Amino acid sequence: MPDNNMGTQKISRLILMTGLPLMLSLLINSLYNFVDSVFVSRISENALTALSLASPVQVLISALGVGNAVGLNAAISRSLGAGKPEEVKKTASAAIFLAFCAWCLISLACIIGIRPYFTWQAAGNEEIARYGRDYLAICMLFSLGQMGQWVFDRFVIASGKSHLFLFTLSAASLTNLVLDPVFIFGFGLGTRGAAIATVIGQHMGLLAGILINRRWNKEIEFSFTLRPDRRSVVTILRVGIPSTLVQVITGFVTVAMNSLLLTFSSTAVAIYGVCARMMGLCTVGVHGIDNGLIPIVAYNYGARKPERVREALRWALIYSLLFFIPFLLVLEGAPQFVLKLFNASAQMNVIGTPAVRIMAFSTLLSIPNLVQAAALQGLSLPRPSMILTMLRQAILPVILAYGLRSFGNVNLIWLAFVLAEAMIIPLAAVFWRRSSRSVLKD
Repeated sequence: MPDNNMGTQKISRLILMTGLPLMLSLLINSLYNFVDSVFVSRISENALTALSLASPVQVLISALGVGNAVGLNAAISRSLGAGKPEEVKKTASAAIFLAFCAWCLISLACIIGIRPYFTWQAAGNEEIARYGRDYLAICMLFSLGQMGQWVFDRFVIASGKSHLFLFTLSAASLTNLVLDPVFIFGFGLGTRGAAIATVIGQHMGLLAGILINRRWNKEIEFSFTLRPDRRSVVTILRVGIPSTLVQVITGFVTVAMNSLLLTFSSTAVAIYGVCARMMGLCTVGVHGIDNGLIPIVAYNYGARKPERVREALRWALIYSLLFFIPFLLVLEGAPQFVLKLFNASAQMNVIGTPAVRIMAFSTLLSIPNLVQAAALQGLSLPRPSMILTMLRQAILPVILAYGLRSFGNVNLIWLAFVLAEAMIIPLAAVFWRRSSRSVLKD
């Protein structure tokens, strides 16, 4: 097998080459929800609140796709680095099978749980519940495009052909951006229109991914099968399940936070959803670099090049900070301008201005934690990565937020996220030193 640039390219350049396409991918995924929220906010604040309540379920949906993508990315990259094409093929086919299974599970969950979920979370507001059901049912029942797009996008990234990513991104993003206003306002479908535009975009991305991999990514062979290689399935799940569990727990955390914020007002719930979408958009650079770091670490670990692994970690941290700082300056300096995108009322501005600033600062503190957790995944050390992510995204924010609720100030709820990230920074450094030392040997 010919040399792969994962093991030969200069690390400072390789991080960008691998991370930039992933940034674009994450940008598109963030834009799906961000653009939906911007357009839906023009319907009413209740419609925007409904999307905020739908957000944790969308996190659960994404969890299955993200876990599969992380697992296959690490497994395929490691097999490529070790020069084992047959394992690459088995892993690719197993990933497609797992994406199909994820879609079946999501559809079943929709049929069983969507109505009782919104009856509970909307706290008796039938308009919010109706908006939420209309939106989420379509997203869940037609989630095959999203599950499949995660897989085929990662195939080109794992093989070092990141430039091919632009075609799937263009197909997905342009479709969604064009169809959103058409279905929401042109056909008057409201939140259902936003969902229809989203799933059509995702399926267009899936179709483009299949065609591009068939034509230009010969290094990774794949096929659909209902009897995948068991070892490949286990390999993907072993690395991917921790990411899935973290996302799942994050989804439940969002449910808990929405319930807590409803004790203040439904506007606070809307602001929380706006902040989540805003930070998702502003951190595409950070998460793109981090996700790109995983296959680089995995490949060079498989190729027995420990110094390249350490160098990749350093450059990932530098680039992540550089990509986020411009957004930080805007969020801290002009939060009202950002909130205006969501047709913010006077009450939304009062609650939202400090929320945006505090959440932006917590995101800055999260960067070293994110980078080290990603590197640990690349080394096939999912347990410490999972512990770090669960603590900073789930356990600590909820404990701190519920503890601070007694003071009756909603701004202290946002502060819980800052405190959680600050507490994890030294722990992440210790985990990286101890865990990596046991597997990286010159």
